Amino acid sequence: MEQLLLQIDQHKTDMNAAKPSNKEELEAFRIKYLGTKGLLKTIMGEMKHVAPENKKEAGQLLNEFKFYTENLYATLAANFEEQTSETMQEMDRSLPGNPWPVGSRHPISIVQNKIISIFHRLGFSVAEGPEIEDDWHNFTALNLPENHPARDMQDTFYISQNPDWLLRTHTSSVQIREMQKGVLPLRIICPGRVYRNETISARAHCFFNQVEGLYIAENVSFADLKQTLYFFVQEMFGDKVKIRFRPSYFPFTEPSAEMDISCLICGGEGCNVCKKTGWVEILGCGMVHPKVLENCNIDSSKYTGFAFGMGVERITMLSYQVKDLRLFSENDVRFLKQFTTAL
Repeated sequence: MEQLLLQIDQHKTDMNAAKPSNKEELEAFRIKYLGTKGLLKTIMGEMKHVAPENKKEAGQLLNEFKFYTENLYATLAANFEEQTSETMQEMDRSLPGNPWPVGSRHPISIVQNKIISIFHRLGFSVAEGPEIEDDWHNFTALNLPENHPARDMQDTFYISQNPDWLLRTHTSSVQIREMQKGVLPLRIICPGRVYRNETISARAHCFFNQVEGLYIAENVSFADLKQTLYFFVQEMFGDKVKIRFRPSYFPFTEPSAEMDISCLICGGEGCNVCKKTGWVEILGCGMVHPKVLENCNIDSSKYTGFAFGMGVERITMLSYQVKDLRLFSENDVRFLKQFTTAL
């Protein structure tokens, strides 16, 4: 009994000398004295060595030591929490906090929103449609009947179960759906993703984003088309960029043209984006073919219109001077975090 009493007194002295200064030291104190393999459990095991006539007295001593240890730990923990709280209260809360990392919009979204904003100022509203489209809306209504050679211009992903359904190759199908509603005049832009079975390269991809436009009313002329697109280019790229129209062919417009601007990446000196010509084609356009109007039950003798379409990736490449279109779909955070929400 006397030996047990001396041990308890020594342990009390050691515990009183311990003054944890942080959470790690406080936890170490708890493990050392109150843990499953701690000193309290070890000294409780000494009961088996106590003579039967002394067990009652020894039990009382050990219980008192247990309560003493638990109360001491509770006091240390409470004092530590109080000190931590006081330290926090002394903090200067006017100091700026730690900044959280903030993401940014995808460059394709930034440019597409700017394109929509420019045409919105000209009175164009946004129309959307399905990405899985039927043959009639995607081809036939646009003056591309079955076996028409112009279908070879579109490398199409067909739905294997039903070849009459496909992934749309352009958002012109949305224009057909809007014209079928018969609400005229019609002034819309159709942004969205399209799909073509093309070889992926720095200039092309099997999926990309388009913004197509359509204006149908009485007495619409090619001059209206040119002025609309001149305004768009100057708002998008600035008034110093050079512009040219070239005659072209599209089965759904007549006459048709393609619009080029001077390459903003190389300054006209020649690069892989402009194919060493100094010019980059940014969109196709033309007057809506009368047969397309008739396919949508619109009187072509009364109404005329123009249409245009552009790839958002191409516009984004020029806006940010990115030389490889594939970077936009690789989701490399190091690349994407460079962009802000403004151009």
